[in-house]
Amino acid sequence: MIDARGQSCPIPVVMVQQEVNKNHPGELQVQVDAMVCVENISRYAASQGYAVSVKESGGEYTLTLKK
Repeated sequence: MIDARGQSCPIPVVMVQQEVNKNHPGELQVQVDAMVCVENISRYAASQGYAVSVKESGGEYTLTLKK
């Protein structure tokens, strides 16, 4: 689980990139609090072969990336 709430882009994307490059997870969850982060992480994840699902709750988003 990556908690990137309070971070502005591109920091959340960089956090995801580092985790993907280091550990090559089959599944990864990311928490963010801005729609632009959801869009940017989703775009990056798709380019790496991940399917992305998003759940929103109270202005915060949980992205689940799965290979």
